[in-house]
Amino acid sequence: MSNDAERNAQHWAKTRSLTIFILILWFVFGLLLPWFAKELDTIVIFGWKLGYYFIVQGSLIAFVVMIWYQNMRQDAIDREFGVSDE
Repeated sequence: MSNDAERNAQHWAKTRSLTIFILILWFVFGLLLPWFAKELDTIVIFGWKLGYYFIVQGSLIAFVVMIWYQNMRQDAIDREFGVSDE
């Protein structure tokens, strides 16, 4: 296997791992927490039921943070392997 092919395989492996990690987080915040919202509603924080708060505020914040994190990490991976747009 040539050196370029090895670097491409390493780049793809890191990119794939990052993507799988982010998809798991999306599953947790997008499907798993809403699934258990009713159980979480038994806990009240500042007058809001925890299930409602997680769905309305927490998951949106988590999605924005995940997008930011994925872009930051992917840029670092791209720079590491010399395929950055910069």
